[in-house]
Amino acid sequence: MKYEKKIEELITRINEADAIIIGAGSGMSAAAGFRFYYERDEMFVEHFGEFEKKYHYHNAFDAGYYRYRTSEERWALYSRMICTILDAETGEPYRDLDKILKDKCFHILTTNQDTQFTHIYPDEKISAIQGDWRYLQCSRRCHDQIYPSSEIMHKMNENINEELAIPTELIPRCPKCGAEMEPWIRSYVFLEGKKYQEEHEKWQQFVVDHQNDNILFLELGVGRMTPMFIQEPFWNLTHQLPNAYYITINPKDAILPKELSKKGLAIHDDIAKVLKEVTERMAE
Repeated sequence: MKYEKKIEELITRINEADAIIIGAGSGMSAAAGFRFYYERDEMFVEHFGEFEKKYHYHNAFDAGYYRYRTSEERWALYSRMICTILDAETGEPYRDLDKILKDKCFHILTTNQDTQFTHIYPDEKISAIQGDWRYLQCSRRCHDQIYPSSEIMHKMNENINEELAIPTELIPRCPKCGAEMEPWIRSYVFLEGKKYQEEHEKWQQFVVDHQNDNILFLELGVGRMTPMFIQEPFWNLTHQLPNAYYITINPKDAILPKELSKKGLAIHDDIAKVLKEVTERMAE
């Protein structure tokens, strides 16, 4: 099927859907221009240039895994990263998607931790199943509670010294056991407690509520690093549910299993371009 026909089919499926569940991976944020996680782009140089000169890494992903000598240095990097993420403007593809979803019944399932969706939608519309930079947890997981990170992170970021370290007294500590806190994102100590379970329950309940409706599974920028969180569940549910349809938009990893050849569509193109074009055509 040619590109133009695929866009027409996408618009038709959106218009005919009783319910839409969005599955968004890192490719969605990359399409919005947030590439500093993996690339040395302008955003990385602007916010992490000092760190690059000292530690010689060239993207935020490597920065996060660097073995810092002290917790004060590590939290300087984390606070800069988290503030950069929390304070970022909403990317254009996210705004275009919001226009597409206007007046539709929908839910968002995402492995992204960058809070872009929370700029537009309330938490009840989003299932952030791999954590969220807006929260901290105890590194020992001594209790099942997460805590807002924004205020302390901005305070740390404002107090990074010339050595690219923060004052020791600003290191976040667990209020129960005194251990250092950790960002509530997927890691070796990721807290899979009440909040984590609630994130999964939200999107699963949405599917149950609409299992017999014309439900569209729209996958945006999900790669092959962690297909078990969005891609494979979407394939299985589309195959099982009688009125389900699956569409994936991805310039590299738009995969359509042969079992879904009559219930799915793969668009191998730039996500930002596709969403912009759909937005413009639906507004005509």
